[in-house]
Amino acid sequence: MDKETVRYIINYFSHLLTSDEKMAIKYSSSLYKLEYSPNINTKNLEKIYKKRGWLNSDQTVLELLKGGYENFELLVANRILSQDHDKIFFNTCPKCNKLARTHYARQCIYCTYNWHSIVVAQFKLNSCFQLTGRKFFILGEITEGEIKQGQYMDLTMLGLNKKPKIESIELAFKQQDGKAWEDIALVTNELTEEDMIYLKNIGSYRAIFNIVNEQ
Repeated sequence: MDKETVRYIINYFSHLLTSDEKMAIKYSSSLYKLEYSPNINTKNLEKIYKKRGWLNSDQTVLELLKGGYENFELLVANRILSQDHDKIFFNTCPKCNKLARTHYARQCIYCTYNWHSIVVAQFKLNSCFQLTGRKFFILGEITEGEIKQGQYMDLTMLGLNKKPKIESIELAFKQQDGKAWEDIALVTNELTEEDMIYLKNIGSYRAIFNIVNEQ
């Protein structure tokens, strides 16, 4: 796996890192700043890092880094691909198939091809639920564009490598703290039970994802 792919996985799917892996990254970053920041009071900075727990002698963390930081990143990326491959999305150029600069990018830095026309709208997630024996409802508001039945929800931005079809669009009445309003509900039946549980538990409500006109 090349460095670009490794960094892409770690940077844009950091929610899939274990707590020890996150600590190893903070540990390495702290050491780097202490060594290569000559204009900073390193003694005070070191105290701050130690107080935050970023510099420690945890053997589990040190064991992860024993082969060097690049090797650590490679091992982490391979683990994520192996264990959570269904949650990883590689945003590649439709023309040259090279990896885009970010998972949000819609223009290739290599061949300059752009695929902005695929995205027709953006939707802000507020909540989601499933009624017994019925389809899955993703509730929220349209922040840009126009959404139509038959388009697709690009859930890759939420960490789920799925683009389920919008079967129907409904209005959902909600009430909280004496206030009432209507959310837009995007309805689909193309998600697995595991997918639905993941979306209910991601804790990324208010996150924005794209609506696209093709899978």
